[in-house]
Amino acid sequence: MAKITKLSVDLECYSDVDLKKCGVYKYVQSPNFEILLFGYSVDGEMVQVVDLAQGEEMPDKIIDALTDETVTKWAFNSQFERICLSEYLRRCYPQKFISYSIEEDTVGDYLSSVSWKCTMTWSAYMGLPLSLEGSGKVLGLSEQKLKEGKDLIRYFCVPCKPTKVNGGRTRNLPEHDKEKWDAFVKYNIRDVEVELAIQRRLSKFPVPDFVWEEFWLDQEINDRGIALDMAVVENAIAFDKCSKDKLTAKIKDAAGIENPNSVMQMKAWLSENGIETDSLDKKVVKELIGSTPAHIREVLEIRQKLAKSSVKKYQAMENAVCKDHRARGMFRFYGANRSGRWAGRMIQLQNLPQNHLPDLREARELVKSGNYEAMEFLYDDIPDTLSQLIRTAFVPREGMKFIVADFSAIEARVLSYLAKEEWRSEVFKNNGDIYCASASAMFGVPVEKHGVNGELRQKGKIAELALGYGGSVGALTAMGALEMGLTEEELQPLVDSWRNANPNIVQFWWAVDRCVKKTIKERIDTETHGIHFYYKSGMLFIELPSGRRLSYVKPKMGVNKFGSESVVYEGIGGTKKWEQIESYGPKFVENIVQAISRDILAYAMRTLSHCFICGHVHDELIIECSRDVSLDVICEQMGRTPPWIPGLLLRADGYECDFYKKD
Repeated sequence: MAKITKLSVDLECYSDVDLKKCGVYKYVQSPNFEILLFGYSVDGEMVQVVDLAQGEEMPDKIIDALTDETVTKWAFNSQFERICLSEYLRRCYPQKFISYSIEEDTVGDYLSSVSWKCTMTWSAYMGLPLSLEGSGKVLGLSEQKLKEGKDLIRYFCVPCKPTKVNGGRTRNLPEHDKEKWDAFVKYNIRDVEVELAIQRRLSKFPVPDFVWEEFWLDQEINDRGIALDMAVVENAIAFDKCSKDKLTAKIKDAAGIENPNSVMQMKAWLSENGIETDSLDKKVVKELIGSTPAHIREVLEIRQKLAKSSVKKYQAMENAVCKDHRARGMFRFYGANRSGRWAGRMIQLQNLPQNHLPDLREARELVKSGNYEAMEFLYDDIPDTLSQLIRTAFVPREGMKFIVADFSAIEARVLSYLAKEEWRSEVFKNNGDIYCASASAMFGVPVEKHGVNGELRQKGKIAELALGYGGSVGALTAMGALEMGLTEEELQPLVDSWRNANPNIVQFWWAVDRCVKKTIKERIDTETHGIHFYYKSGMLFIELPSGRRLSYVKPKMGVNKFGSESVVYEGIGGTKKWEQIESYGPKFVENIVQAISRDILAYAMRTLSHCFICGHVHDELIIECSRDVSLDVICEQMGRTPPWIPGLLLRADGYECDFYKKD
């Protein structure tokens, strides 16, 4: 028998744990988890199905292939298949199961990912949708995912409601509907066929080996997970309920509103009190609080506290946590199409509230110990306090510490480097404050934080954050310039000052714009500032210094709302749907800078892969380590400049902690 070199697989599984809410790691820990159908293709040959639900057994050669790291396993979203098969092998073939890493690590329940590749990641690398159905449609495959799949999954893969008609059962089995089961088997076969078709269609555009190595490291970090202090999580949920019950009662007493969360009831009450408003979003409520009589202001302030969504993060933690109190599967590799950055999953570490409490540790201890009375006595706004404590629920294992390290102003450094804006690079070289330096360059006076002309630093900061990628007055407004005390009359001069102070960055925007348009119109390769642009098979590719490519599907020239020529391509837009997206030079520069920043983080993760990395957020790494590990050494290693971008000035700073926080 010829040795298997490639195995393409697709699973249909059952569990009573909600996959979407809890993630695959907790999903497979349910004692009721089982694999129903195992669809596979050996070396691209005809798809076979093992009907495990009806007693068929997995062939020995397939079991051996699953644990053989010389056999490449493919699946669409391969993390799901790998984790499910890890649990299946541990239960059914314990003598065959082999994990990876060292004993002190927390990945022992899972197969190594190094022989796995993911067709979804390949699709994402090519700028395609992150679903099997979506990728198949965009690629125009003759094999398309069967539409009835969702109904079949709902029927066989999740618990059902007991009714008189179904005899009170809580689960549908193959014998309950033979016709549906036969259709389910066909659906399983088709998924493998579509996945193989995507592989064939994309074969001219392979994912570089170094990106697969990043993917394997990402899978290891997801397998490792990050520990949660469940006393903090559970008590925070209880505190939130108690607080909200009391706040709701207060509003009922003060205003007679039956349901304070009802926008309609709140608007009606405001109207009765002579205040008309179309909206009750945060901004409007804040304005109303500042301009209404005391009795109305009190009700709005209570409602503002009620609207805090702090408890949702704690509930997400409770949903995702595994038996060993670690949350796994928090990161989606290549989750952001345009830059290839990671995206958050479930708890969403990327958008946790910041903490500014001066007595953070003391507040955390009150929650951990369940002392609600003291919390209520000491803190006026319990929902806000709980919100600020969310990060502190993440903890290292006993006897260990966290080192949290991040890059200083990574996007500003990359943008300055690419555009050759020398005065900015000098600031970074001298460890200066870019916001002060930017304000100084804009206004022609020295600016020092908390010193001479210190009030101008805020203008420098907002200009830096809003204007680096072609933003103008609208970007400043969206960034909260007016709330920070700037007037509308100041905004356009601020834009002009920033652009005058950064002429090379402005030139970089339009050099990229020219290259993109020339490449699309003339189908020729172009290059500027070390970035390469080329067109192939209906795709625009932008090659980065790392060798990674950004992909834009079906680019063409269009006309924007101002009547000017613009670039249009297909992708996942703001609506989260596949649609036409309009772009131009500064926006492509944003993609490029964020993508390079992502590559620098990935390089740092590779450098520090000998550590227990258990989390990362944009430009930050969370490392679980023994107490004798040096913070300075970690920061030095993280701040090393990759060889593919020589001369870029990087700096990593960090801190140690025994619970996660924003230092």
